[in-house]
Parts: sequence; C-alpha cells; structure tokens
Amino acid sequence: MRILIIEDEPPALKRLKKQLQQSPYSIEIVECLDSVEHSVNYLKNFNEIDLIFMDIQLGDGLSFDIFTQVDIQIPVIFTTAYDQYMMKAFKVNSIDYLLKPIDNADLQSALEQFNNLKSRQINYNVDQFNTMIQNLIQKDYKSRFLIKQGGQLQYINTTEIQYFYFEEGYVHLVSKQNKTFIVEYTLEQLNEIIDPNNFFRINRKIIINIGAIHKISPHFNGRLKIKVEPNYKEEIIVSRERVSSFKAWLNK
Repeated sequence: MRILIIEDEPPALKRLKKQLQQSPYSIEIVECLDSVEHSVNYLKNFNEIDLIFMDIQLGDGLSFDIFTQVDIQIPVIFTTAYDQYMMKAFKVNSIDYLLKPIDNADLQSALEQFNNLKSRQINYNVDQFNTMIQNLIQKDYKSRFLIKQGGQLQYINTTEIQYFYFEEGYVHLVSKQNKTFIVEYTLEQLNEIIDPNNFFRINRKIIINIGAIHKISPHFNGRLKIKVEPNYKEEIIVSRERVSSFKAWLNK
C-alpha cells in the first residue's frame, strides 16, 4: 500500500507515520508534503499512489484547493483537528475522515475500509468541494477569547493578539500591550478556529499574527528569521520546508 501524506503539522505527521508503520498492512510512505503548492506540483508529475492522507487546513490554503488544480483519482482519507469540517461531502468524496489526534482503532478501520473498496472508481465531485470551500471561507472565525486574570474573568479580542506560543504544557497569548495570558486551547485547535488570513503557525511552538511581524531576514540553509513585536524570547525560525507556505501566506 503506497501512501502519500499531506500534512503541515510536524507532531501530527510524526504520529501518523508511526501509526501507519505499526499497522498490520504492508505500507510504504512514498512522500510527505506540507502545502497546497507542493502537493499540486507533486501530483501533476507522480500518481503511483494507492492512498492519500490529507490534512484539510494547510499553511497556504485549504487542501480542497488541490482538487481544483489536479484531477485526482486516488482515494483520500481526510484528517482534521476540528469537527466543524464534518460534512456529507466527506463520505461522498473520500474513503473516510479522521479527527486529530487520530485514534489507532479509527485509523485501522479507515485502512480496512480502503482495502475493501480499493477497486472502486473514485470520482471526486469538484462542485461539492467548491461549496465546502466557500462554507469554510465564509465561516465565522473566533473573534475573542475568555481569559482569567487573578480571580476575575475578562475577554480579549482576537485583533489584539500578536501571537500564541506553547511553553511548559500551556498555550499562552501575547497582546499588543505585551500582556501574557493562558488560553485553554492547543495550538492545533487554535490553528483551526482563528482566521488563517491573519495567523500562521510558524513551527510547533508559535502561531503569529501578520501584524506582529516587525522584520523578516534570510537565515542559514534557505530558512527565514522573524522578529515580532512584542519581542519573543527565542529566535523564531521558519524552516526551509515551510518557507514557501509562509511566503504564500504573506502574499495573499
């Protein structure tokens, strides 16, 4: 079973690869891609794939955009961190969908379903994908967060947030006023509920608002170094693999 993985979250990718390698099926992971752009280029030139695991929200757009640029006849299992994407079109246009973090039993069930149906001709309904894309574009992203300060509750508007970062088991937000608060979300969940036009997950530890970017500089080996305001205590480096997605986000 030759598998292509389209996933831009390193922890999720690592987990899925490990789960697939422990599967009772004979599996070869032929490639791992992290953006719409890379996926389109790859699928236009290489289609000797049996199955695709495809994350829905990538750094440079929604994975549904891939279907508008490439005629895909390969079975797809969608993965997502948030159940707001569960729609009938998943069952019409794919083998299955899996919620992150992916449960081993659910993964094996999806692989078994693929194994039973692998002879079926897959015809993706692009019109339905376009409808899903429009629904996602038009959906309401989170506009404010409830936070605790001392013994009191207050809220902060998303427009006032410069970045989120993970440290010591908690996710923190930093405001324009350089105040830090803990939020009860994982970075994976945040990546699904805040507007991707304004926020980008640079790496496994930080999500930044485009308005927080103060300076972007070339770094070693094709990477980029970002300076934000208020200042973040560590270097913020965009990996070489994510530079293309980051530039596409900046150029939206």
